[in-house]
Amino acid sequence: MPRAWNFSAGPATLPEPVLRRAQSEMLEWRDAGASIVEISHRGPEFMEVAAAAESALRKLLSIPDDYAVLFTQGGATTQQALIPLNFAAPGQPADYVISGHWGKTAMKQAAPYVATHVAASSEADRYRTIPARDTWQLASDAAYVHITANETIHGSEFRDIPDVGDVPLVADFSSSIASEPLDVSKFGILYAGAQKNLGPVGISVVIVRRDLLERDGQPRADIFDYRSQLKAESMLNTPPTWNWYMLGLTVQWMLDEGGVEEFAKRNARKAALLYGAIDDSGGFYRNDIDPAVRSRMNVPFFLHDEALEKAFLSESKAAGLIALKGHRVVGGMRASIYNAMPEEGVQALVAFMDDFRKRHG
Repeated sequence: MPRAWNFSAGPATLPEPVLRRAQSEMLEWRDAGASIVEISHRGPEFMEVAAAAESALRKLLSIPDDYAVLFTQGGATTQQALIPLNFAAPGQPADYVISGHWGKTAMKQAAPYVATHVAASSEADRYRTIPARDTWQLASDAAYVHITANETIHGSEFRDIPDVGDVPLVADFSSSIASEPLDVSKFGILYAGAQKNLGPVGISVVIVRRDLLERDGQPRADIFDYRSQLKAESMLNTPPTWNWYMLGLTVQWMLDEGGVEEFAKRNARKAALLYGAIDDSGGFYRNDIDPAVRSRMNVPFFLHDEALEKAFLSESKAAGLIALKGHRVVGGMRASIYNAMPEEGVQALVAFMDDFRKRHG
């Protein structure tokens, strides 16, 4: 049976060459005599895997030397709690720009540790826009300013890096990292759960300017201290070795395909094709996000008649298009078209949408 076109928001589709490579190495990794998931994380074989993954990620994202790279267990939500612990003094405020569900979640995770301050929010507009920079009300003594670069659920995306002055800009890039060239030096901290563009669920990447690690932050156990994690090369305790290995394969695949410059072109074509199908449907489909901030990675859309949703999902699945049901927060449909989604997959979806509209319009 052929693989379906998987539009899941995360865990998301992985590149088929990566899956096949992992399959071929599953029983025995090189000449180690065992699988990569069976050997010690402190042994020379896995240390080589870990070093190669960091080297490839630094090359892919053009990460400057004055930034540290951590590979941490869990997802982005964990980092949302650890960031205030590591970088904000007790009682110090932190600014949050809320452009969707995950921005609000990030602030919720930080609330026990800092005085969270909503610098701007588009909630009143049902997150159809991103608050304009000139409307932000930033605290003068904020530890950092947090944004969500791409809202996976609502489908909006920062298309420009906001200038916040000398205050560190912190960004959740979980669903758009490595999708286009990015000036890492504009940020104090970038973090991302791997399960959308970088690999499987269960591991995250934290990219942090080294001077920020000098902040005392708040009392915390070593396991929650980024400085301790860096000193231990992200191996303060046993890391998720399989996930780290898969992340390395995925990043190397992106480099082999042409890097972020090439994926920026592919992603622009995929997004244009899908949004075109929605906008040109005569109202049969609609996307409610301001076109200026539409996400290239996550495309939510609605049918003109909700009664057709069940048929759409059933028929699309039968056509080999899976995971198109929208998030429960907003409903409708959602197609996530990350780096690993080939253009052919989006073409197949658009062809199905056109056929469904003709049959049910």
